[in-house]
Amino acid sequence: MKKEDDNIQNRKKDHLRIATSDISQTGNPGFDKYRFIHNALPEIDFDSIDTSTTFLGKKVNYPFFISCMTGGVSQGKRINRNLAAAAQTWGIAMGVGSQRAAIEHPELAGLFTAREVAPDIPLIANVGLVQLNYGFGAAEYQKIIEMIDADALSVHINPIQEVIQPEGDRNWANLLPKLKQVLPKLSKPVIAKEVGFGLSKSVIERLYKVGVRYFDTAGWGGTNWSVVEGMRGKADRELGKLFGEWGIPTSESIKSVKSVSQLFSDLVTILGSGGVRTGIDVAKCIALGCDMVGIAQPFAKAALISAEEVEKLIERLALELKIAMFGVGAKTIGELQKIKLVAVD
Repeated sequence: MKKEDDNIQNRKKDHLRIATSDISQTGNPGFDKYRFIHNALPEIDFDSIDTSTTFLGKKVNYPFFISCMTGGVSQGKRINRNLAAAAQTWGIAMGVGSQRAAIEHPELAGLFTAREVAPDIPLIANVGLVQLNYGFGAAEYQKIIEMIDADALSVHINPIQEVIQPEGDRNWANLLPKLKQVLPKLSKPVIAKEVGFGLSKSVIERLYKVGVRYFDTAGWGGTNWSVVEGMRGKADRELGKLFGEWGIPTSESIKSVKSVSQLFSDLVTILGSGGVRTGIDVAKCIALGCDMVGIAQPFAKAALISAEEVEKLIERLALELKIAMFGVGAKTIGELQKIKLVAVD
């Protein structure tokens, strides 16, 4: 058991070290393919712009959130507390990294501490979909929600990462029927989330049919987990590099999710993530059809330093978003969602 614990810790340390480095960043999310039409007469007061919205039944001050990256490592407690403290101060949502390790090894649960320093924000728990083929079920998923008093459970869908990861879980058969059985037994909604390769129309349709109503595109163009896993072992480096070019760019994935969601009878919530680095990127995601926008790697890097560094990043993103809204004459997030982007040839 001690050796297994060490393996988990080492893998998570590798993930954090590589994912927060520039080498993990590959591809182009596609935001540069779209432009806003500048409005030289916005006819609004900059100071009256309202960037707030509602997410998971709670008001948040901005439509971007701290997305999950990794968990189960000794540094995780400090990182999560730094992120949570900043998120609470600025009133934004936050997701934690994968909590699988804390179910298999309960002594690790303390690494995911966030709620005690962030009592008011929407908090998102995290576990892999493939774990339903490896002994997890509704009971384990519910424990993960309760572990951090979460408002939702992000179920990450990461087949490419798993098959490149040396110790990855490779049995992805018959997961949808299992997810369908689990969903009604959970106390909070599930967010279906890719990890950097994007969600397609057909995948969204299949997830919707089993009961999922929240979708996080997590498209190609930011942190690439194929590259991360490849960098962990020399034998897999070329494989990781090859599949670093695999995936659906974030902007394309958002458009796909938005187009197919309009055909659904139930309201769905679209989260866009993958290579989002500026407030203008956030604004473009909203205009493309997102309700919320996730950012992971820049926040993880800042959290390695301090909560103050995280706050500086939030402040910069907030200002950039507000200026972008001013530049198109949008007083609210609802108005920004109606702004048309122009495709760049």
